[in-house]
Amino acid sequence: MEKIVSLAKRRGFVFPNSEIYGGLASAYDYGPLGVELKNNIKKLWWKFFIQDREDMVGIDGNIISSPKVWEASGHIENFKDPMIECKNCHARYRADKGGKKLKIKLNKLIEGFDKNLKTGADIPTYRDSDVDLSGNCDFCGAKPNGENFTPPRSFSGMFRTHLGPVEENAEIVYLRPETAQNIFINYKNILNSTNKKIPFGIGQIGKAFRNEITTGQFIFRTFEFEQMEIEYFIPDPELTGFDWEKSFDEWKEKMNQFAEMIGLKKDEFENIEISKEERAFYSKRTIDTEYKYPFGQEELWGLAYRGNYDLSRHQDYSKEDLRYFDEKLEGKEKKYLPHVIEPSFGVDRALLAVLCSAYDDSEKERIVLKLPPVLAPYKIAVAPLLGNKPELIEKARSVFELLKKEWHCVWDDRGNIGKRYKSQDEIGTPYFVVIDFDSLEDDSVTIRDRDTMEQKRIKISDLEKYFENKFSF
Repeated sequence: MEKIVSLAKRRGFVFPNSEIYGGLASAYDYGPLGVELKNNIKKLWWKFFIQDREDMVGIDGNIISSPKVWEASGHIENFKDPMIECKNCHARYRADKGGKKLKIKLNKLIEGFDKNLKTGADIPTYRDSDVDLSGNCDFCGAKPNGENFTPPRSFSGMFRTHLGPVEENAEIVYLRPETAQNIFINYKNILNSTNKKIPFGIGQIGKAFRNEITTGQFIFRTFEFEQMEIEYFIPDPELTGFDWEKSFDEWKEKMNQFAEMIGLKKDEFENIEISKEERAFYSKRTIDTEYKYPFGQEELWGLAYRGNYDLSRHQDYSKEDLRYFDEKLEGKEKKYLPHVIEPSFGVDRALLAVLCSAYDDSEKERIVLKLPPVLAPYKIAVAPLLGNKPELIEKARSVFELLKKEWHCVWDDRGNIGKRYKSQDEIGTPYFVVIDFDSLEDDSVTIRDRDTMEQKRIKISDLEKYFENKFSF
């Protein structure tokens, strides 16, 4: 992980937020290469899951919604985690993640946040018999004496803010902790404004915010993150006989396919069936796809069958009829609340997995980021062999202008050609086009392959066709 984090900052993928002011814990900014990689992951996801399917549409929902949305969804009441605190150093842990002996090391909350949440400050306390409060603290090493930790208490994961010009009279609203509810509250609008018939899905990419007790492992768990989420609406299985398990398995395979599309190897991730005791009460099946990160195997994304829980809650709270009229049903009652299969992806976790999978330092003389070409921030680097020869620069510029019309290219004439190769290898650029003195005579260029380091001569007139074949997916 240290190597990944170092490369990410050195090459402009990810920077610590507010670094010139000492930083803000678990907050990161995506740099010039990071934003390109992130956008490429999102574009590929959008094309594969939304644009290439006739049964899918997309939306872009607001980050702040009516508080009633979160009442109906159950987040205000239930979006809480059990928290325990070391009485010696005030480090805080999620009690449900620490285990009976706090064997799983968790990260300390940022100091400023700790000071705002002293024990007993407007947070209800409760007992949890599954947590042994006599374990050692992972941070100060306090010895077990039976009273090292406070009893578990409830900690809200919702970020609150105020809507209105005067805070005292303003309405309390929340930054969304997930993107799914935007889809549910717009489901009827989408039915009325499109010709979609069930089964069909709605996808969305957007920011979400969670007031996490424990954060860390670089961009794996942060307060602010981005989701790529789908709610796939299916007929009520009991009324219609729809085979939800078949649809569920089809989505699982699509998600596995996407994992391979972004360069994750089959032995690097695993689909874990969540037991009935561990999954949400309304779910009949849930799968977590876990990736083998350098810090351990952790959740990458998930797939859940949510039944009609969400729509039924919003129907009850809003008093709006959210039932779907199914003309295929026989008898008088042709309306029902659709059920939902939810594939949910984390953009940041996917990006971290991509970096981990692509990072290769097995060769002594170089580090290579073997990104799939479709994800690479720059597809092609173009440069003159020597950066101080006007005739080479002019020729190289013409090639650069030709290729950048179709692909995201980078001009690189810094230092000697060997250093330029290493630099582009490290940021994952698949191909390097070099214009040399022979190019002035034969209108050919040298193309170097990032992964194999093989070089070949190609006519400039053939470059577009050559790269079209390379970048087709």
